[in-house]
Amino acid sequence: MAIAVSTFGEFKGKRVDQFRLESSTGVCVDIIGYGVAVRDWRVPVSGGERSVVLGFDTMDAYAEHSPHFGSLAGRVANRIKGASFELGGKTYQLPPNAGDLQLHGGEEGLGRQVWDGQVDEANNAVRFTFHSPDGAMGYPGNVNFSATYTLKGNRLRLALHATTDRATPISLVQHQYFNLGTSDDVLDHTIQVNSSAYTELGADLAPTGAILPSRGTIYDLRQPRTMRDAAGRPVDYDIGLVLDTGRSFSDPIATVVSPDRDLTLKLWSDRPGVQVYNGVWTDVAVPGLNGKTYKKHAGFCLEDQAFADAVHNPHFPNVIYSPDRPYSHWCEFEIA
Repeated sequence: MAIAVSTFGEFKGKRVDQFRLESSTGVCVDIIGYGVAVRDWRVPVSGGERSVVLGFDTMDAYAEHSPHFGSLAGRVANRIKGASFELGGKTYQLPPNAGDLQLHGGEEGLGRQVWDGQVDEANNAVRFTFHSPDGAMGYPGNVNFSATYTLKGNRLRLALHATTDRATPISLVQHQYFNLGTSDDVLDHTIQVNSSAYTELGADLAPTGAILPSRGTIYDLRQPRTMRDAAGRPVDYDIGLVLDTGRSFSDPIATVVSPDRDLTLKLWSDRPGVQVYNGVWTDVAVPGLNGKTYKKHAGFCLEDQAFADAVHNPHFPNVIYSPDRPYSHWCEFEIA
């Protein structure tokens, strides 16, 4: 079926388009050019359909209130300690936007830019592109980014690529907030992640550099569990899990089941880690999709990515890319 294109709004004088992907199984995904945000994602359930992501109905709400709902974060996702890094003997200062850290590429990172979208009817896909100039948010190098979303059946695939004219850190992430159920929080979802270690965090929520075993901690998600402790109290998750090495990319890295067991989400990725976040800081002042209120624990994120603050931890997987080392990254979600 044809990919519908419409005007969603305007941001800083640029038109923001919306692209609607639909599949033969009845899945419908709306993606906007602002931050390549998955604005809505509807999946068939018994008796109708269910919206499974957090988003907004207006462009103004995204510009003023979105905590990266559904968007791409970068140039470097997650936290950079001290909002600076050294590369090639030079120190690069970045504008901080989370205390003295830079988070998700800064206030004008990729998730807060308008990308150009091009329809690919033959593959039921949309390819988004964006040019980030040398010096953007403090980062060196001219970088050309592309992000392609492809919908087939109940699977949504994201393929990310970037080329640069000089060495620079790049680490992108999709930042979907999911709620597979019908309640206002996700605490009773069942989550399982194929990870036996995590990156320890300091008081500033940036990694200390230590990689610790998760056994016996709340971060041990190898066996399915809800997001509550044994007494039924909410558990806050905002942690980088280290995915098991040597895994087959054909196996999902994470599986989440809705409380009513009507929907199951599976995630595949080629990244070394995944940030598990269950809306610890979510408190949105305006209504979301279908008039919903988004407060703490309203959604969960599975952000497949390189490790946070890799620029300061040389033993972490390398996030420096160059003209002869282009960036490439894919992930795939299935919700059924």
